[in-house]
Amino acid sequence: MARKMNISRRKALWLTGAAPAAVLATPALAQSKIEWRMVTSWPKNLPGPGVTAQRLADSISQLSDGRLTVKLYAAGEIVPALEVFSAVSGGVAQMGHTASLFWGGKIPAAPLFTAGPFGLTPVEHITWINHGGGQEVWDKLYAPFAIKPFMAGNTGFQMGGWYKKELSSLDDLKGLKIRMPGLGGEVIRRLGASPVTLAPGEILSSLQTGAIDAAEFLGPSSDFAMGFYKAAKFYYAPGFHEPNGTGEALVSKSAFDALPADLQSVVEAACAAENIRALGESEWQNAARLKVLVEEKGVQLRDYPADILQSAQSATAETLLELAARDAASKEVVASFQAAAAHLKDWSSLSVQKFMAARG
Repeated sequence: MARKMNISRRKALWLTGAAPAAVLATPALAQSKIEWRMVTSWPKNLPGPGVTAQRLADSISQLSDGRLTVKLYAAGEIVPALEVFSAVSGGVAQMGHTASLFWGGKIPAAPLFTAGPFGLTPVEHITWINHGGGQEVWDKLYAPFAIKPFMAGNTGFQMGGWYKKELSSLDDLKGLKIRMPGLGGEVIRRLGASPVTLAPGEILSSLQTGAIDAAEFLGPSSDFAMGFYKAAKFYYAPGFHEPNGTGEALVSKSAFDALPADLQSVVEAACAAENIRALGESEWQNAARLKVLVEEKGVQLRDYPADILQSAQSATAETLLELAARDAASKEVVASFQAAAAHLKDWSSLSVQKFMAARG
């Protein structure tokens, strides 16, 4: 069992770089009590994002010494899973925990802040947001909706998805109905499949009834908890459509601006801490659950056929080119994302790729 971390609010803020002055609240402010509602896109306590959302809510409450408490409402308790963005923007809740890939219909470039096909790895994505200008373009993209976004959880590398039938070539992909939201969905559409966007809680039943032929969600830990192995036995890699799994905390800009400076720092610190903690947890749990899926549940691991990956690469280039041409905001986000990928490419190839090849 992991050792429980006890950390004071003052120390947490110092570790994340918050200004010392922000830690010192006046006696009057120290007595104020604020309660926020957090709506999420996840079933309650779902391993991965559901656990992250609850832990984030608890951390904010604890680090603020109870001055800012956050009550979590799982998908469907106040709003459906795919209406979290609108709920925060419209003032139904002060906070949300979700993934940006759900908002492609509303904000075309938003999915890149969860992941881009053949794009940034988890560490590269964090680097882009924190050091490569990603947070600035993200803030700008959501500003018209009165939302301040934060990275707040990461499920790591994703798997390629669950298929009822084995794939031997690109032809086998054509005509399949596949649950795959975000830009990955647009990529497989260009490959001849039909992408379907479903809330997480609807995926298993849709696989079981035949409403869809295949589905991707996250990695082995969350996928195991959702029970997808009960409806499909072929589990494909790599997750080319989402090589990263950033979860986002959506915060009402008006609610955030109304907080005193030290509580703003508490929210920022809690999100940053949960982002890293969740990534490490996901890596550990994914390794454990993958073993169970294969050895106990009869799941068969498969690599995507080479022609599917090659076609997906070409389709990704086309998708990003068209996305950048849609509007000025999308152009700016795509340019920032691709600039980060280009900046990090040589170092990632020299460090991570060569080391992994050498390690075997």
